[in-house]
Amino acid sequence: MEEWVGERWHRLIMRVADPSFMEAAVPLEDVTRAVELLFRAAGGDAAVRVATASAQKIGGRRSWVQKIAGYGERAAVTSLDGETLALPPTIAVFDSRELNRALYLWLAALAASHETTSAGWLADNVAAARRALRTYPGLRERFCRLVNAHLAQRTPPEKVKSTAGQRAERAIVQTLKALRDFAAAGPQSPAWSDPAQPLPGVPENTAIVHAVDTAPVWLWLLHAAPPPAGPARDDDPDAARPRNNKHTQQDNKRRRASRTQDTSNRNGLMMFFRAESILSWGEFVRVNRAGDDQDDHDATKVADDMDELAIAKGGETLAARVKFDLDLPSAAWDDLPVGEGEPLPEWDFKAHTLRPDVCRAQRLRPRTEDKTAEASAEKASGTTADTAQQAAQAQSGDDPKKREPSAIDRYKLRATERQVRRRFEALRAGPRWLHGLLQGEELDLDAWVRFRVDHHGSRHSESPPIFSQRMRTERSLASVVLADISLSTDAYATQDDRVIDLIRDSLLVFGGALDSVGDPFEMLGFSSVRRNVRIHELKRFGESWDTAAQERVAAIKPGYYTRMGAAIRHGTKRLSQRPERQRLLLILSDGKPNDLDQYEGRYGLEDTRHAVHEARQAGLVPFCVTIDQQAHDYLPHLFGSRGFALIHRPEQLARALTQVYVKLTAAAR
Repeated sequence: MEEWVGERWHRLIMRVADPSFMEAAVPLEDVTRAVELLFRAAGGDAAVRVATASAQKIGGRRSWVQKIAGYGERAAVTSLDGETLALPPTIAVFDSRELNRALYLWLAALAASHETTSAGWLADNVAAARRALRTYPGLRERFCRLVNAHLAQRTPPEKVKSTAGQRAERAIVQTLKALRDFAAAGPQSPAWSDPAQPLPGVPENTAIVHAVDTAPVWLWLLHAAPPPAGPARDDDPDAARPRNNKHTQQDNKRRRASRTQDTSNRNGLMMFFRAESILSWGEFVRVNRAGDDQDDHDATKVADDMDELAIAKGGETLAARVKFDLDLPSAAWDDLPVGEGEPLPEWDFKAHTLRPDVCRAQRLRPRTEDKTAEASAEKASGTTADTAQQAAQAQSGDDPKKREPSAIDRYKLRATERQVRRRFEALRAGPRWLHGLLQGEELDLDAWVRFRVDHHGSRHSESPPIFSQRMRTERSLASVVLADISLSTDAYATQDDRVIDLIRDSLLVFGGALDSVGDPFEMLGFSSVRRNVRIHELKRFGESWDTAAQERVAAIKPGYYTRMGAAIRHGTKRLSQRPERQRLLLILSDGKPNDLDQYEGRYGLEDTRHAVHEARQAGLVPFCVTIDQQAHDYLPHLFGSRGFALIHRPEQLARALTQVYVKLTAAAR
């Protein structure tokens, strides 16, 4: 009964204390695409992603009802750092849904124009608002409406208790009115065309105004310092955690955090007296019960109540319930290294320079011959095939409970391979377009534009090579397939199949299709541990697609991390040595690039982006195929809007990969 009354009272008092207009609320997911488009069109950094802001402590005057309810102390406000634009999960500030949506769009334009200076929070927002209004004058009317609606909701300065609070509130109100007049006047304002000219009406000493001391200004944003890019450690369980585990609770909010040292599991001093509060000897023992004795169902709610998360190293975290092993395998069971390794550079986006010899790509070949000999010996000694397979799995570290292809799976795979082969064989017989001819069926617009530019103002031939003709010719196409086999591929993509299983099946189908059409190709699997990039040579140029190559593909296992930029550079070097006219670099991945050191976040994204740019400069066509449902947040920045394909149904990865290949090659003009 007490719980029932308390729950009803909480709902009642929170409904009375909440001044928001939930009937006109606009959730962030409804406008995410529009916000991202406007942010990048207005000049925002393409590497900055849009995320949900978490609640943080705010200032401002609260009514007595809000004090009783404990409401108004925290709110989700807009913030911007070097990696993330954090927006409120829902905006219900105004009684109009149109105004709430307009506020999202205005914040996107403001963030794209924002620059952090030493002038302070208020001055930086004023300068950003002026730039945004000049860049997008169509926002002037909406901005004026937003300012009027917001000013009507703010507490009058005279009702603020403290003198400093009154001074800050008065400065904010005067600044908002000055910006409103600036937007209403438009080009007629003397300060419109001169950014250096002070805006009339804005107080001079604005550095004394701090965002945490006043009520939130919903039309402005906070600048948060980007998280420190400290290198991860081997003993850091969060750094080694596999991504996208189906048992891990996902939280997409942007939260502030700081590193600290965990002292809770240190052995204390022995107390040589009897204390009734000491229940057992176990209290003196170094036992971390963070994952066993505490309920983690409300972990997200607890995080919502914290201004800053303290991240400590050591102890068993809740995510450590997932089994993983990142130790390097023994030399007896690891793949055979080929050569001494190839040093590769890496792009440092902060220094805007390509740092030489940062990492090393080590080519590897599986020990298929040794394993085949051992299996033959075991079979000769009377060991059944199933027992030998389980023993090999136990020695190699594989879980025998992992999926083994059943007869139905093999039948479906063969059926898919036959369909793909028929489609690829049609490419061999089909005519192709030849360009730059003196005569032909159609006018080649690209060749015509190049001809006009090259011969502008000079004499030129009366028969320029500006035509195209469809003819049956020999295909000249080579491909390199880079498959991500990092530890994240051990997660389940469907109810029955892991990501690595889908990648394995796709490579088998794709290899058989390429072999049928006769196009030379190379298959490489890649993973990494710090600056050691492991390149698994599944099938090299010049090797036939025989049983040995297929066994190497079937033996791939997930492990380690994803240093994608280095893998792309290695694939670029391999493909650049080919003489074919068309050279396609295909990347299969399931997530963002990351590694144990600083290769995560924006550093990894920018290095991968630069590696893709290097591949295009070398005349290659890089293209990424992914099953990561968050790919739209970062792949357009890496490969361009048309340089990747997102597979919404992971079980269709094999068919989708071949469709991408056909689209990129068969329709080439």
